[in-house]
Parts: sequence; C-alpha cells; structure tokens
Amino acid sequence: MLEEARTTRRTLIQLAAVLIAPVVACSGDRPAGPDPLASCGDRATQITLAVGQYVSVDPASDSGCVTFPANAAADSAEYLVVPQSVAGASGRTATFQLRGGAVGATAPLVASVQAPPAWGASVATTFDAFRRSLARRRSYTMPAARRPSLAATGVTGAVATGPPALGALGSFTVCDTLNCSSFKNVGARVKAVGAHVAIYVDTLAPTPGLDSADLDTLKQVFDSRLYPLDTTAFGGVSDIDANTVVIVLMTGVVNKLVPRSSQCASASFVAGFFFPGDLDPAFASRFNQGEIFYSIVADSTGTLSCPHTATEVKRQTPSTFTHEFQHMINFVQHVLVRRGQSEEGWLDEGLSKYAEELAGRSYLPGDPATFTRYAIDPVYDAYQYLSATGSYPLEIPEDTGKIGEIGASWLFTRYLVDQFGDSLPHRLVNSALSGSANVAAQTGQPFATSLTNWALANWVSDLPGFTAPPQLRYTSWHFRTTYQSLHSQDPGDFLLPFPLVPKASSGDAITLSGVLQSGSGLYQRALQRGGAAGFGLLFAGAGGAPLPPAVAARLNIIRIR
Repeated sequence: MLEEARTTRRTLIQLAAVLIAPVVACSGDRPAGPDPLASCGDRATQITLAVGQYVSVDPASDSGCVTFPANAAADSAEYLVVPQSVAGASGRTATFQLRGGAVGATAPLVASVQAPPAWGASVATTFDAFRRSLARRRSYTMPAARRPSLAATGVTGAVATGPPALGALGSFTVCDTLNCSSFKNVGARVKAVGAHVAIYVDTLAPTPGLDSADLDTLKQVFDSRLYPLDTTAFGGVSDIDANTVVIVLMTGVVNKLVPRSSQCASASFVAGFFFPGDLDPAFASRFNQGEIFYSIVADSTGTLSCPHTATEVKRQTPSTFTHEFQHMINFVQHVLVRRGQSEEGWLDEGLSKYAEELAGRSYLPGDPATFTRYAIDPVYDAYQYLSATGSYPLEIPEDTGKIGEIGASWLFTRYLVDQFGDSLPHRLVNSALSGSANVAAQTGQPFATSLTNWALANWVSDLPGFTAPPQLRYTSWHFRTTYQSLHSQDPGDFLLPFPLVPKASSGDAITLSGVLQSGSGLYQRALQRGGAAGFGLLFAGAGGAPLPPAVAARLNIIRIR
C-alpha cells in the first residue's frame, strides 16, 4: 500500500460529483493521405461492421491480414483498432507492427519497433509487491529466536481465548527492512479494543502521538465500517491465535522502513502492511502466528524517518488497513482454507484497490471528501495505465509495484465487477484457483473474451456520441467526466482531460508499433473519409514475421462511426 506526496496535494480534489455525471467531451477526425504499405490479397479476413459492432481477430487465422470495404457513404467512417495480448499467463511479450495500405498495394513491411519506456516504481509499491512475492514463493528469512508472544493476554505462554485486555503488553517480531531480511522485537501496549480489532501501540513510539480519542476513532472505523465491508465483500478472516480480533500494531519499525531523506517527499513511504508469514501454516510459529496489520505511528517531528502528523496518520491509516485486510483475507481463503497457492499479484492487488474504492463509496453521498481520500489513489493509478497502456502488462504473478500496473489491475477488477456483479470479488477470493483461470471460472466466460471487452471498454465506455454495447461499459464510473474534472482541479498530476489518446490516421496510412504484453494492448483510430476506397491492415511481428502463439495476439476492431 502506498501513500505518497502526490496524495497530499489532492486534498481539495472532489471525485464524488463526477462518478456518474453525463459526458460532454467530443473528439474529431484527423484524416491523413494514403501511403500504401502492405498487401493482404486472398489471405485477409474481410471486416464488415455496422456502427457499434466489434470483432476480435486471431492473426494466426489469416496471416495477420484484414481488409475493410470502401466507404460508399458521404459521411466519414471510424474504427478503433486495438492490437492486444490475451494470454492467460504473465511474461508473454512480443514486438509487433500494425501497418495499413490500400487494398492491392505491395510495399514491404519495415521493422521499426522500439521497446516501451521504463517506468519506475515507488518504494511503497515495490515493498507491497515483494510481500506478495513472499506469499507465492513461501520463502521467508527466519527471524532470530524470540520470546513467546504476549499479544493475546499479556501472560507469557498463555493460550488466547478472547480479545486482549486494555493496557495489556504484547511482544511482536516485525520486518524491519524492505526485503524482510531482518526483524526486530517490538513491545506494544493495547490502547483500544473492539469487537473485531485491537490496537497496539509501540511502547517506544514518539510522544505525543495519537491520543486515546484518536485511537478510539480509528478503532471505530476499523471495527464498525472497514472490517464488515471487507469480510462481506471478500470473505472471512482466520483466527489462528484464538483471540477473536485482528491486531493493528502501530510501530515505529514501519516508519523506519524508508530512511529519513528526500525520498520521503519525492518517492513514497510505507504506510502499513500485512506480512503473510504470520499466517503461513508452515512458518507462522516462527513469526507472530496471528492476524496482524502493521502501521506507522504518528511522528510529527520526524524523529524516526519521514514526519507524519497525528492528523495524517488518522486520515491515511484506514485506507491502508482496508487494502491490506483484503490481502490478508485473500491469503487466508486461498492458502489456509483451500490449501492452494496465493492469488496472483495482479488480481490480488486489483481486489485490494477495489477495497479502497468500496470503503470510500460507503461514505457517499453525505461525505464526498472522505470518499475522495479513499478512491483518489486507484483513480490516479488508472490514469497512469491509460496514459501508456503499451508500457504495462496487466498480468504479473508477483508484480513489480509499478503504479501503471496497479492501475491496470484496479481497472480490470472494476470492469469485471461492473459486468458480473458485486458478488464477484467474494467468488474470486473464495476459490482454490488463481489468476486467469480464477477469472474465467467465476465469470463463466473465456478469459480472452474478458480481456478483449475490457480493452475496448477503456475507450468506448463513455465515448461522446457513441452508444457502447452493454458488455463494453463501466457502469460505476464515467471516466471521461472524472478525468476532465481532475484535470481542471489538478493539471499537474492529471495532464490531459482524458489520458488514453489513440493515434489517429486514415486506415491506409496506419503505422503503429510497440510491444504486446500479457493482457494489455495499444490503441489506434482508423479514419475513412466519405467515398474513400477500402484499405487493409497487416498485424505481424517485427519485419512481418508471424506473432508467437504464446502471446495470444488479437486484433480487436470496433466501428465507432
């Protein structure tokens, strides 16, 4: 879970007012003259679509060639063309070219593919990804021998039979490096106890810190809002320590994960985390053997690392908790309950970002400011993905923590929930399957179909002047309206009114190249003037070679006008 400087700059941004507002933007034609590049001949798939119809073409079935008929109408025609990988596994990549030409032209295809730009990852997202990697690999650095935990009752060696008593002391082993190669023992005291959560605070935490009223407020948010929301949406959590509560441990060890430096403001810091070793059946006894969420403590003067005021901690910790609690539930249901493998990183992260949004929506319509605090990060992350879809794969088993990848995960999860209902997250979490197989089983349709429809929905869902088919729509967001509003409020973070800007040219002049990456695609508008001749497209690898079967390439085409 990340909490960055960019978030603090958005305290005045409002999202609630633009969730489902009508769309008012408009886009225009940019026709270009013909420049024939390739001949499809008899190998081509003939594309004949009415406005609103779409097709997904496997280039292996037609040598990558498709042709479009002449436009006999006086009005111009427009198609959206999306080369995409619909592979059901991570790590599938291939360079590609999409070239257009007049039907019958014979000019050769020229290789000019460039690798996508490298996009950095923040400290917090990288750490989040690392812990998901630990969960899947189940390969932990073991801490040194530690004294028995006092977390449950305050009595050494006692077996917990209920929640800890207010004021009780507990001992915990906490990861103190970003690769969890070492651990520290932490003593903490119970400061608040509810029906579902108990909050411990490090005995060495800086003073004054959060007062009892602050901690009671956090307990109330965790206990009465976030715990019920997450368990209803995703499933039940375990109770392997038999204390009937989830522990929230607020400790300066988390603060110190990021050193005191300019990195605090320019990159990110770790606001909190869930450590899977605490619950892993094979290793839990070497760690804390319980359901624990780790959080920073208030440190307004920065004695530990980055300064964090009490107000800041109160505001950000709930969204971090709801995010990490989903990870905890997901691990419990996949590994403890069903004895399977933990969920793949992209889907696990998408569900946790959905948890943030879900928590924010629970404050609507009365409190749009709190909704924004929860939902702004998923919306920002999605903006990064839509700004450069060819740079980020969707499917990563243990993701790299790049913001654009996280944005893709949330967008795809959000789209699936819009299409298949609010019960889908619960079905995905309460499953022994993972990744693409899990999505296919719980949606009842091929994973490739979900990917194709999602890729098209990213452009056409709320496209002005166009009625998208129901299966190509987000129903919970009108992203063009949302991003237009965010652009107006904060053009520094939201540079464009809508981040997805396909290249546009006449169909016979298309020249698009890049790298297909698992689940993702690139976007091109093909324009055809009234009365214009037909055109052809060749979708192939570099230099015209066939695209490798493993990447599961598809050419998705929808007629816009």
